[in-house]
Amino acid sequence: MKAVFQTDVGKIRSHNEDNGGVFINKAGNYLAVVADGMGGHLAGDVASEMTMTQLKQFWEETDEMTSPKQAETWLKEHVMKVNESLFHHSQTNDHCQGMGTTVVAAICTNQFATIGHIGDSRCYLLNTNGFQQMTEDHSLVNELVKSGQLSKEDAEYHPRKHVLLRALGTEQTIQLDVKTVTVEEGDMLLLCSDGLSNKVSESTMVDILTSDRSLEEKAQALIDVANEHGGEDNITLAIVQFADVDESR
Repeated sequence: MKAVFQTDVGKIRSHNEDNGGVFINKAGNYLAVVADGMGGHLAGDVASEMTMTQLKQFWEETDEMTSPKQAETWLKEHVMKVNESLFHHSQTNDHCQGMGTTVVAAICTNQFATIGHIGDSRCYLLNTNGFQQMTEDHSLVNELVKSGQLSKEDAEYHPRKHVLLRALGTEQTIQLDVKTVTVEEGDMLLLCSDGLSNKVSESTMVDILTSDRSLEEKAQALIDVANEHGGEDNITLAIVQFADVDESR
């Protein structure tokens, strides 16, 4: 397994409220995390960094993930702990009131990947069946699309596109959406903030992910395209490649 994490402030914002990383536990299992913070002043930075730091610490103390059920339970329990920590911090620090963050996280073994998310940061899977979005945005606009009140095309330019219905740290309890997929040699996961998914089409994502580049070069190419298309938001992504076919790359 190989992985890369990269984040970029973009072309407009003065600071980066995104965070995340790829972390390895005692058994060599991977945890990829992307968090897109939000809130007044620098509170978005606080929320996303606390999320990354705590999940990293929890993961590095964790033993081998042997089943999807174990992985799903781990994600639900530990994201809930992070939520409680963020909510308490926002309640007890005036400058952090109302802070929150999206989170998308994937536990990756050589047999399966378990994906959990809150908000509109996404996870995509590239395999022999094609390229598929594995998460569903917890956003107002996505609910309007699901109910038939808005087309997918109109949703792209809706003025309330960034309104989230669910975020980590904004309420005392939170629901994490979780699913597990079987993975095979050469499959890839792409986790990203909306700074990428709002600016780079799925066809371009596929072109870059399937190109003859290293993972690091693929990550940079995705960020470059998002910046070329405006770069109004922070851009963050993690790529995980399972049982790398060409170990020399």
